[in-house]
Amino acid sequence: MEQNKINFNIVLVEPEIPNNTGNIGRLCVGSKSKLHLVKPLGFEITDKRVKRAGLDYWGELELQYHENFEAFLNQVENRERMFFFSSKGAKTYYEIDFKPGDWLIFGKESVGLGKEILERFESQTTTIPFPGKVRSFNISNAVAMALGEGLRQLKISM
Repeated sequence: MEQNKINFNIVLVEPEIPNNTGNIGRLCVGSKSKLHLVKPLGFEITDKRVKRAGLDYWGELELQYHENFEAFLNQVENRERMFFFSSKGAKTYYEIDFKPGDWLIFGKESVGLGKEILERFESQTTTIPFPGKVRSFNISNAVAMALGEGLRQLKISM
């Protein structure tokens, strides 16, 4: 998949749960988005739970690995189009004017994005608002909501 033909770049920084990564991989295939996994991973990518959650779509997934966060950053041409999702974000993802190829970045399931990343990219940190009594959404759900809003804005249809 060429960069200009994908809708979004979904980035998981140090994901820990294989089922979530598999589900997100399936979302990426369905939304014509590319999945980026930033190491270390909390599981082996051959884990059957990853592939079970991704079903038979895993072979269709455009997937790229990065050895660490800095290695990932080094390949992003336009860092202004990176959006970091965190429950600590000051603005909501409804305020983003999504563009094709944007980078939607999510942290590990247990703690989210690290403090140093959030401080470094504070102006690009966004949240998904939720009125109920939860600390955060499951990462698969958060990615689905972000992709849904992005696809809506891009007016992507089947």
